[in-house]
Amino acid sequence: MSCLEDFIREHREDDVRQLALQGGRYPDVDMAFALQQIAGWQMARKKIPSWAAIDGIVYPPHLSMEQCSSEQTARYKAEVVSRCGEREAGNENCSRIVDLTGGLGVDFAFLTQAIAPVADSLRCGFEEATATYVERQPHLCEAARKNFELLGLTHAEVVCGDGVEYLHQLDRATLIYLDPARRDGHGGRTYAISDCTPDVLTLEEELLEKAEWVMLKLSPMLDWHKAVSDLNRLGDVVREVHIVSVGNECKELLLLLSKNHDDELSIHCVNDDSCFVFSRSENCNESRSEERGTGSENCNSTPTGKANTYLTPRSSLLAPQTQDYLYEPNASIMKAGCFNLLQKRLSVTPIGQNSHLFVSAHFIEDFPGRKFQISAVSSVNKNVTRQLLDSTDRANIAVRNFPMTADVLRKKLKLKDGGDTYIFGTTVDNRAFAEIWKVKSGPVLVIAKKT
Repeated sequence: MSCLEDFIREHREDDVRQLALQGGRYPDVDMAFALQQIAGWQMARKKIPSWAAIDGIVYPPHLSMEQCSSEQTARYKAEVVSRCGEREAGNENCSRIVDLTGGLGVDFAFLTQAIAPVADSLRCGFEEATATYVERQPHLCEAARKNFELLGLTHAEVVCGDGVEYLHQLDRATLIYLDPARRDGHGGRTYAISDCTPDVLTLEEELLEKAEWVMLKLSPMLDWHKAVSDLNRLGDVVREVHIVSVGNECKELLLLLSKNHDDELSIHCVNDDSCFVFSRSENCNESRSEERGTGSENCNSTPTGKANTYLTPRSSLLAPQTQDYLYEPNASIMKAGCFNLLQKRLSVTPIGQNSHLFVSAHFIEDFPGRKFQISAVSSVNKNVTRQLLDSTDRANIAVRNFPMTADVLRKKLKLKDGGDTYIFGTTVDNRAFAEIWKVKSGPVLVIAKKT
């Protein structure tokens, strides 16, 4: 191990800013590189822990570290790709993966590791099991070569060049992966598919011609309905939509495309270990309104008007008591907007038209989101609410379809943040709920404990 590697290892727990001020004490150390590696390792320890556990991994500048996938989301992509590989049994290109937007190579590494066992089971062997990483920036390619060797990816090929040019000369692949850059020439963020680099829409026909599967990682800010509609302009080619959240924060929008498979579009709402899956037709059947007609193509666009209305609750769902259960859908469900389907499949009832909070008389363990037991429901009255809080001076406050912000409500109730009590400011427009909870229809406070 070199002196530089020793220095990095010895100081990797140090404060990078303080260490930078002490650079004069280490004249023989390439301090700029050392600080970059220390900062990179500190970020990788949380974001890519399996990489951080390997000595010698080379970390790029901060922006590349910031933009790379986390290990958790990369492993999820690997699961999806593994399923694709298993479906290609007998295909002569059964294990060829090409990443046209390499970056740090986190996604590439996990995708490659996922496809290797599939290739082996199909007797493709590593000689045919090729995985190609393409990246324009030489310093990232140099890091990738070293890192892939340390990760044991001996069959991985690193190509320093333009991904679009590589695509033009590519023959065939099982899967092509792209994570288009979402920053413009001035460093500003972009979100639309056509504003990213490379522009996938202009390359889509060639991508589909040269790969059995194409996986796109897009901004979580994108409307997935519009993304599907844009990419389906060449025909019905989008097979899967994956809305991926970690810790209830939406991180990625993944789209899986193929023109050689005719699977119905499925939407996968993922949050950590939870996955709620539904088909386009299933969701359309629950969301369609007379104004929107009956064509399934309408389900590719953003729901408008009555498409957002909830199903009429069945009478068996109209008897909540104050000790019933409250559910808050996770970020991926919220992004998908499949509230009617959630209501039907899990037998939960919405509190209000646009509140996106649900209740049930019985506890639903597998509800995709946070689960609470209701303690009380109160009108928005400071004195009444305080009486229901058992003298606690703190609570976690959230608002959904409510006429004031969480901060304003917290000040009104004179509560500190935290504790094990949760207060949801929301709006009740279900008369049955209002009567049972003895409140007026309109803004209310739901007091609950997390289950």
